[in-house]
Amino acid sequence: MDLSLNVNGRPEQFAAEPNELLVERLRDGLGLTGTKVGCDTGQCGTCVVQLDGRSVKSCLLLTASAAGSRVTTIEGVTTRGGELSGLQEALRQEHGTQCGFCTPGMVMALGELVENTADREAPTEPEIREWLTGNLCRCTGYHSVVRGVQRACSAARTEIPEEISAAASAPGGPGPEPASVPASASASGQEV
Repeated sequence: MDLSLNVNGRPEQFAAEPNELLVERLRDGLGLTGTKVGCDTGQCGTCVVQLDGRSVKSCLLLTASAAGSRVTTIEGVTTRGGELSGLQEALRQEHGTQCGFCTPGMVMALGELVENTADREAPTEPEIREWLTGNLCRCTGYHSVVRGVQRACSAARTEIPEEISAAASAPGGPGPEPASVPASASASGQEV
């Protein structure tokens, strides 16, 4: 089937199999390998991308289900000058990245949280930890990630990529919720 997506601000048209997953299209079809494949079951969060401004796990979403949507991957998060976004810089400053394997998925999931709180007080530590339940990290213990999110949210104006910002402010909001598990949903039900 012929499909089209807007990926990181670029229109993409391609033929896809009906059972192709979005993570496969991004990594294998478009060479955007920042989106990781970890568990293949939606539990680890390494595959999180933004779909019309909402964080989704791309290993659980058929490419056909995303047809016509705006997809932002970690490659689309840096500023136009190639500098880190406000969230990325805050995570760096707070040592919220260590081995880095989970970082792209965390940045994409947390980008939605930061955007949703840009005009109000920073989320509390329990709110941030709840948001992180769908992202597994073996290195940081999450403490530094929580501090990074608090830093980013407390900044006068957090730098959010244009694609994510535009999706959130588009008429009618980010659109209907995709038929997948939201990135912040925990498959295990365990608190981080």
